[in-house]
Amino acid sequence: MAEEEAEEGGEGAAEEEKKGLPIKLILIVVGVLALAGGGYFAYTNFFQEETVEESAEGNKEGEEAGEGGKGVDGENLEELPPDVGVMFTMDPFVVNLAGSKGKRFLKVTTTLELSSPEVNPEFEENLQKITDSILVLLSSKSFEDVYSVQGKFKLKDEITTRVNRFLVVGHVKDAYFTEFIVQ
Repeated sequence: MAEEEAEEGGEGAAEEEKKGLPIKLILIVVGVLALAGGGYFAYTNFFQEETVEESAEGNKEGEEAGEGGKGVDGENLEELPPDVGVMFTMDPFVVNLAGSKGKRFLKVTTTLELSSPEVNPEFEENLQKITDSILVLLSSKSFEDVYSVQGKFKLKDEITTRVNRFLVVGHVKDAYFTEFIVQ
């Protein structure tokens, strides 16, 4: 009888071992899948942007190699969407607001959308005049003029109008505020 129980106990241990093996295998497969999913997530969120930047650098190198369809300064005109102009980011402007007796200031960083790449050389030639004109415009504004959303839209239009006075070849389509601080 003792021998029969020992045999049954040996068989039970083997059966438990066989049942435990698939569970361990399933846990290993789930762990590998979780690691693979985490790796994919990390790749798409952290490393994919570098790949895009590298391909953009490759395009610039290809342009320098002498491909056709170039505009002024070797820019590739074929890759620009038809409705989007060249973007030019101005240095930040910091001015005291009118009527504040030096207690309020405005800090604005503006990006201007030029109508075509041909405007860029003319824009850069007149950059000092354009900067001065925008500084005078901004410093003439009071807190009430720039605080509201309507005031910001009006200011964008005024900046566009002032800059276009200096351009002959093309024009500025629109102005975009990338930073706007009133204090």
